[in-house]
Amino acid sequence: MSVFTVSKWIYADCGGGADQYTEYIETVGRGSTTTELRITCDTDYTVFINGTYVASNQYGDFEHYKVYDTVDITPYLTEECNRVKILLYYCGVNTQRYRCAAAGLLYEIVADGCVLAYSSEKTKSRLSPTYVSGQKRFVSTQLGFSFTYDATRACEDGYRPSVAVEKHVTLFARPIPKLTVLPRKEMRSVSKIDDCTYLIDLGEEVVGLASLDIVSFGTQRLRVCYGESLDDGRVRAQIGNRNFFYEYIAKDGNNVFADYMLRLSCRYLEVHAEKKIEIRYVGILPQVCEVEEQKCHIDAPRDRQIYDASVNTLRLCMMEHYVDTPWREQCLYAFDSRNQMLCGYYAFADGNRAYARSNLKLMGEDRRADGLLSICYPCGTALAIPSFSLYYVLAMREYMEYTGDATLAAEYAEKIEAILNEFLNHAENGLVKGFSGDQMWNFYDWSLHLDGTLGRSEAARPDLVINCLCIMALDAYARICETIGRPFRYSGVADALRSHTVAAFSDGSGMLTQHAGGAEYTTLGNALAILCGAVTGDAARTLCDRIVRGETTPSSLSMNVWKYDALLLTDSTAYASYVMDEIRRLYGRMLDTGSTTVWETEGGSVDFNNAGSLCHGWSAVPVYVFHRLGIATRPVADEV
Repeated sequence: MSVFTVSKWIYADCGGGADQYTEYIETVGRGSTTTELRITCDTDYTVFINGTYVASNQYGDFEHYKVYDTVDITPYLTEECNRVKILLYYCGVNTQRYRCAAAGLLYEIVADGCVLAYSSEKTKSRLSPTYVSGQKRFVSTQLGFSFTYDATRACEDGYRPSVAVEKHVTLFARPIPKLTVLPRKEMRSVSKIDDCTYLIDLGEEVVGLASLDIVSFGTQRLRVCYGESLDDGRVRAQIGNRNFFYEYIAKDGNNVFADYMLRLSCRYLEVHAEKKIEIRYVGILPQVCEVEEQKCHIDAPRDRQIYDASVNTLRLCMMEHYVDTPWREQCLYAFDSRNQMLCGYYAFADGNRAYARSNLKLMGEDRRADGLLSICYPCGTALAIPSFSLYYVLAMREYMEYTGDATLAAEYAEKIEAILNEFLNHAENGLVKGFSGDQMWNFYDWSLHLDGTLGRSEAARPDLVINCLCIMALDAYARICETIGRPFRYSGVADALRSHTVAAFSDGSGMLTQHAGGAEYTTLGNALAILCGAVTGDAARTLCDRIVRGETTPSSLSMNVWKYDALLLTDSTAYASYVMDEIRRLYGRMLDTGSTTVWETEGGSVDFNNAGSLCHGWSAVPVYVFHRLGIATRPVADEV
């Protein structure tokens, strides 16, 4: 099907400055059958027809993998001449979730095989009078900018012809359905802190879009802050250089507003006013990825709560792609999403395969000259976590085995080989080394000895974790090649690495240390040594006993998945109770605080200098473990 045959990339005649909002209007009649809008842009969009919200949110992409949406607008065409308004947002600054490209909008409206309207220089556009452009106030450097909306400046004039812009893209249809916007999340309570400050509790973590309905007694500026906790009795609106608030300049009288582009994640909101206001509503329009949960039975009520909180977290961390935390970053990481996919294969009907596939494809479209993957996708920064590229290979194998779909691995086999080649070319004396350079973050875990030196170059030397992961990635790719009928170019390499790894990092007592000759005994490194086959049999059993006794530095919530896998691989019967006891203890603490989601780390919100996330997809590990151990079982009817 040919698309955008007559449409042009356009932009308002006001330049393409960073953090800029522009508006476009079009008129269109009604087709006799379905009428569709096809649209893509840089960076984000919202569509209204006759004043009613229709659709928003550009899929995260690259210029060489540019995704367009197809939206059925038939139900919104109620007039002979319908007014289509498109609000366009241009970020214009590289972040970890956006790769900067030229600003632009491309659209067409089609019905009955005909193009009714399309983007061109004739499209009327303007700089938005209500959204404040150019203030560049970061929510976080990963997520991008917040916004200020000025209701006092609403008007209908100032439109001029658009200008054509030069963009070279390769277009693809959106691979998954758009998110669904739900009605307002009810406010559980509204309390007054002082004459001009209000605290709203939504009752649970909610992810979605800013919404308010207030009466303002005079023109004034409101600051609406949002957060996951009330550790100080108030919402922490500013943490370091992060700004968890948006601003709304209210006109005198009634103010009803929603922003359909920036996603917020919070339980609490705090409104700072300058004058008296009446709050009818301040909160969130939940925006959700429609997934069907796979039914399962769990005997113990407490285990059910842990499982449900984990699944709820998986849901809240699904936008156009998986996100690590919807509150602070909203980034797609290879390791975080590996855990999310693994748990999703059990938690959701059909294993959530289409969604998992779209994420792996988006990661596969990342392009770096050195063969590694960027830290996130799409990404505009040079930063990389080398170990996460190896998790991508493991995730590809798991996707293939859980879904039975080997076509994606076949499509990105050369990408996988480029990753493996980069690590193997970085070897010395039979061992893979870590990476040097201030844009290489040798991060393995938020635990002692393993968190790397973000922003500072490290010496490139071999370590236990990177060698074990490289072995696991080689074994995973061997399995992929066997399945897709592709020659495996690395025969014998994993076995050689296993031998060198044991020789280099064993301390003589059965433990393995992070660096040769050192004394950094980590749970993650020793667990991976078992999983990669470097330590087997009685030696693996002895090593597991020492892990259980606490002789290794602990792994964090997300990396515990490898510890549990190593224990259960070695002796499921012997270690199952330890695994379950630890999960119940760690996750029970979260439930005891009233949390309905699982946390980034055990310390919760106080970690990372009070920036710890209370909703983090990589910690949903109990879903996978409960199914593996038979704690969660599917009804017999579902198994047939």
